Amino acid sequence: MIETEKKYRLPAELRAEVEKRLAEFGAEYLGEDAEENIILGGGPLADLNSVMRIRKTPERTILTFKKRLPGVSDVKQQIEEETEIADGEAMERVLAAIGITRKLVYEKRRRKWQFRSTETVIDELPFGLFMEIEGPLTAIREAEMLLEIDTLEAENKTYPRLTAELGRESDGVIESRF
Repeated sequence: MIETEKKYRLPAELRAEVEKRLAEFGAEYLGEDAEENIILGGGPLADLNSVMRIRKTPERTILTFKKRLPGVSDVKQQIEEETEIADGEAMERVLAAIGITRKLVYEKRRRKWQFRSTETVIDELPFGLFMEIEGPLTAIREAEMLLEIDTLEAENKTYPRLTAELGRESDGVIESRF
């Protein structure tokens, strides 16, 4: 599957306004999650310029493969494949056996809405507040307009890259935790 999304740094003073506009336009609030995201790399992933992620929430654990597609747009596209797994720790041991190991860990609090043809989220991380809109390009542009955020600058760095820059090293792994 190809994921298409745009991410923004969301000024704290705009958060309430964006959430108000989502409600006014009838967006369906899907809930909030606390996540631990474990980014894995090395082994064959290094040759593919790809990463894997294990995302743990209170309800489930998901294994994701990501490979960024080349482009210079403020909207990123990447190949993304996901599957739910029963045991994240066991999966890490299996992947470590082929050289894929833990590189980064970051925590995130995510609020999610279904807004027209997009999934719109507000993410709080230890290093800032962000918003992502995922969906077809035209739907992303429409959502920006309706939410009055079309002047917000895109954040092109991924959460793992921001974690690498702003996190703290602990036992060879860079972490960003609350």
